[in-house]
Amino acid sequence: MQETTIRRRRQRLALTTDGLGLGDAYSETIDRIKGQGGEKARLGMTTLMWISHSERPLKPDELCHALAVEIGSPNFDADNLPSIGLLIACRQGLVAVEKEISTVRFIHFTIQEFLRAHPEFFGPAHSTIAETCLSYLNSEQVKVLSGLPDHLQSIPFLEYSSLHWGTHAKRELSNCAKLLALKLFDDYENHVSIKVLFEARYPYRYPVDFDRLSLFNGLHCASFFGIVEIVACLVETGRCDVNQGDCVGNTPLSWAAEYGHEGVVEILLGRGDINPEEVSTSGRTPLWRASWNGHEGIVKTLIQRNDVNPETPDPLGQTPLFGAAMRGQEGVVKILLERDDVDPDKPNYDGQTPLSVAAGAGYEGVVRILLGRDDVDPARLDTNGDTPLFCAALYGKEGVVKILLERDDVDPDKPNYDGQTPLSQAVREGHEGVVRILLGRDDVDPHRLDNSGGTPFWYASQYGSAGVIALLQPQSFLKPGAA
Repeated sequence: MQETTIRRRRQRLALTTDGLGLGDAYSETIDRIKGQGGEKARLGMTTLMWISHSERPLKPDELCHALAVEIGSPNFDADNLPSIGLLIACRQGLVAVEKEISTVRFIHFTIQEFLRAHPEFFGPAHSTIAETCLSYLNSEQVKVLSGLPDHLQSIPFLEYSSLHWGTHAKRELSNCAKLLALKLFDDYENHVSIKVLFEARYPYRYPVDFDRLSLFNGLHCASFFGIVEIVACLVETGRCDVNQGDCVGNTPLSWAAEYGHEGVVEILLGRGDINPEEVSTSGRTPLWRASWNGHEGIVKTLIQRNDVNPETPDPLGQTPLFGAAMRGQEGVVKILLERDDVDPDKPNYDGQTPLSVAAGAGYEGVVRILLGRDDVDPARLDTNGDTPLFCAALYGKEGVVKILLERDDVDPDKPNYDGQTPLSQAVREGHEGVVRILLGRDDVDPHRLDNSGGTPFWYASQYGSAGVIALLQPQSFLKPGAA
């Protein structure tokens, strides 16, 4: 697969540079950088490696700190820091600093394409970057930190190392990187990188208990990033509890299922003491998370087990099928519906069904799949009396509206418990396309009053767009008593 990717990059690069001679020019520049010899050549090539393979653009001070790291050294020596001016000079005109956003970049996007298409320039770049990040995190200067310094000014490379070492290690794991990761996990309790990770990625997504960061152990971290070899090592040595919840209540299996790390899931499920139904603080199982995120392979693996209930709901009463339908995960929906013990019409605690949420989100493929079932009611009401058609009209999902209106068992003018119809809500929200579709029906009453006496035109006059108002005839549509 890696060879295929490289070949495609080279083909794409050739299309970009043919006739311009850029490929030859870049090769000659690389030769000049190497020809500088000594420290300048090392700095030049390493800088190109970082810029071309980093997960995000690096700031000048981040790049300088990365280049100053001695892989495997227990200390970070600030005396090794190169100046940004020296780095730019060593790059033979390929690199510049973007002053407005203060990042180091290539002067043209084709340079990055060229470098990624020629991995022989750098060797195992991702494993080298992982080793560098892990050496930084293992340094005494980082390990002594108990909290986050203001703006991370004194340790600018901490954020990148904390957030991305695992991504690089997953792509390319050397023995050195593996040993450095295990060393990090040996003294991982309350390591500052954990706080950096959760503050950067999960300030709102999960309720993080920052007083219990120590619960996020090495197995959680390796499962989070999906590093199979490290997970296998930790599991084999029994260094971590496979069912332990961390500072957001997630087990290692939960993290792996959420991010689609199939290899990690297989290793964890191979343990006899694993509980695949362990819920997190959010009340969701690994199957729920895999379904929500569309990880079909993991869904298949989990539902094959006798100790996994495919109908376990979250605290809102939403089953894994409901979550998949809500996100438009057609493949997962099909997999779950192959099970006889999955109810395709099971509502959540608000009475919403997989069909109604898929309709409201406009996922036409999921809607068609569900409507193909005899045990799905296309006119089922939720706790507000809203139908799937009402939900689609409310959010302006024209394609779904058309699909539902093809059926004889869908009432296009069905009011909810407040007397509001799909037309009145489409009018109120200004969805001209849906309004036009509904007005084209003989069985939709444009004069219909809701429980408060409002008509579609009244809603149009109060909330709608000029286009919607133009579609409606004004006479006798005004709300009685309205000015």
